[in-house]
Amino acid sequence: MIGVSVGPSRHRFTIDEYEALGRLEEFWHGPRLELIEGEIVEMTPSGPDHAGGVRWLNAALVPRLGDRAVVSVQSPLRLGDLSEPEPDVTVLVPPLDRYRHRHPVAEDVLFLVEVSNSSLRFDRQTKVPLYARHGVAEVWIVDLAGEAGEVYCRPSAVGYGMVERRGRGETVSPAAFPDVELNVDELLG
Repeated sequence: MIGVSVGPSRHRFTIDEYEALGRLEEFWHGPRLELIEGEIVEMTPSGPDHAGGVRWLNAALVPRLGDRAVVSVQSPLRLGDLSEPEPDVTVLVPPLDRYRHRHPVAEDVLFLVEVSNSSLRFDRQTKVPLYARHGVAEVWIVDLAGEAGEVYCRPSAVGYGMVERRGRGETVSPAAFPDVELNVDELLG
C-alpha cells in the first residue's frame, strides 16, 4: 500500500544464524555478545570485581569437584533454538569429551553461576527466567553490590519454585554436591 508505514521490524536470530555470524572474524572484535530469545544482546564490560569473582569461583570449584564435574567459564550454553547465553561459571555433567563437538544444553548443567554487579537486573529479570523455562536445575547469582548470594532451584515454565538469599557469614552448597560448601564472604571477595 502506498503511503502506509509499517515501521522497522526486528529480525530474530536462530542459534545457527548467530553462530554463522560468529564465524566472521570482524563480528567478535567488538563488545561481548549473547543471544537471548533470538536477540543479540550487548553485555556490559567485565570490571575487575566481576572478573575477579569469576576467577575465584573457577579456582574454588575445580579442585573441590575434581572429576565429578566439568567447570566451564564464560562459555556458550545452548537453550532451545533462540538462546545461547554465556554464564559466568557453568558446572556440567562429565566427562569433558562430551562437549568436544557440541555446546552444553540445559540437561548437562548441574548448576551455574552469574556474577552480577551492573548486570543484576538483567540477570534476575531475563537470564534467570530463561534458565528456568529451559529446565536448568540450579542457578546462583553472586550479587556483588548487595553483598549476597542468591540460589534458585526447582525450575518451571514460570520461574524457580525456591529462591534463597544468603548474606555474609553464611554458606551455600549446590544441590548436586552438598559436600561442597562455599562461604558467601569468599564469593564476594
